Amino acid sequence: MADTTTKPTATPAAPNGRLVTGIVTSDKTTKTRRVEIVRLVRHAKYGKFIKQRTVCYTHDEKNESHLGDTVEIQESRPLSRLKRWILVRVVTKAPSRTVANLEGAVAGSELASGAAAK
Repeated sequence: MADTTTKPTATPAAPNGRLVTGIVTSDKTTKTRRVEIVRLVRHAKYGKFIKQRTVCYTHDEKNESHLGDTVEIQESRPLSRLKRWILVRVVTKAPSRTVANLEGAVAGSELASGAAAK
């Protein structure tokens, strides 16, 4: 019996809560993100598909997600009055919101007036 020193194979731990994917709609607070989860629901009487959303406040320890990012979040124990989710990973980053991308879109900016003069 002492000869058998086989260790049990390591299995990945099952997540404690649901995993969902959503879009960050607010990153103004430190370590907290507002994430919207959008879903389609069929109306019971008319059969039309209606877009509904769920808002989740998520804990982002490293402040790695920003506005417009698609993120994966996991349900957890209550962390504060509103936060019940934690950030697992950033799935896709949002396109950068630099001045070059907004050229001509912001009225009154010097870039917009310069582009109109050309």
